[in-house]
Amino acid sequence: MLSAKSQQGVSLMKPIELTIQGLNSFREEQHIDFETLCADGLFGIFGPTGSGKSTILDGITLALYGTVERAANNTSGILNQLEKQMAVGFTFELTGEQTSRYRAERSYKRTKDGGLRLASCRLIKQGKVNEVLADKERDLTKGVQEILGLTHDDFTRAVVLPQGKFAEFLTLKGNERRKMLQRLFHLEKYGDELTARLKQASEARKQQLTIISEKQALLGDASEDAVNQAKASCEQIERDLHRLRTKLAESEAEKKSFEQIWSLQEEKQAKSERMLELEKEKGTYDEIREKLVKDEAAEKLMPYLEALIEAEKEDAQ
Repeated sequence: MLSAKSQQGVSLMKPIELTIQGLNSFREEQHIDFETLCADGLFGIFGPTGSGKSTILDGITLALYGTVERAANNTSGILNQLEKQMAVGFTFELTGEQTSRYRAERSYKRTKDGGLRLASCRLIKQGKVNEVLADKERDLTKGVQEILGLTHDDFTRAVVLPQGKFAEFLTLKGNERRKMLQRLFHLEKYGDELTARLKQASEARKQQLTIISEKQALLGDASEDAVNQAKASCEQIERDLHRLRTKLAESEAEKKSFEQIWSLQEEKQAKSERMLELEKEKGTYDEIREKLVKDEAAEKLMPYLEALIEAEKEDAQ
């Protein structure tokens, strides 16, 4: 049994069945009934070196996470040399408030260059009607991680310890060990969540401190001597302002006086220029007046002239 934080809450993981075919030394399909083995609460896996004990654990991790911890590149060399394809299937049960059963299946084929290629995969939720939760490799691995609440590293460090990995588990660095134990014992709210809350509160306090510092910088020195000095400076500024306002009023009055003088000077200049123009026109008016006088005199002499002309005509006749 394994304590796991599943989608249903805190549950116990119970292995039900493992199917292996073509994985390492298991050429033919093999079925391991964990329900029967677990009937007495405890069982062991025994056998000589190379008999396939670790391959059983490899089959579980391969079905769940698509990797074999002790294999190069996680899958290199795990296919039996005499086989062209391989398949694993692992059924497990989560018991808690509700009991749910799941099965993870993966099958592989050998490529022309001797590598492995995923042929098919499925994550099934078993029940009266089986429900396929995922049929793509990435979705299957993600679904298993969400169901168990454990990453591949957590699973191989705390549940299935491959050969040589127990020392790694014991020598995990503080931060890695803390994060793994948080996930195993569901302490996120006391770990990452609390850290996030503390970080958020710290950032908020830093912002408040920055605002206060900026306001303090704007206020400057607020000591008693600085305040008295600033007060004296303000009083001096008030006196200077009063003196400048008085001087401004005097300047305004002087300005108005100068404006009046300037206006009179402009008016005088305009009249002087007009007088010159009139003096130039005076001669013309005198000539016109003289002509008018002569015209009036001629007008008076016209009857006499006409009478003279008429008399000369008569005299001539």
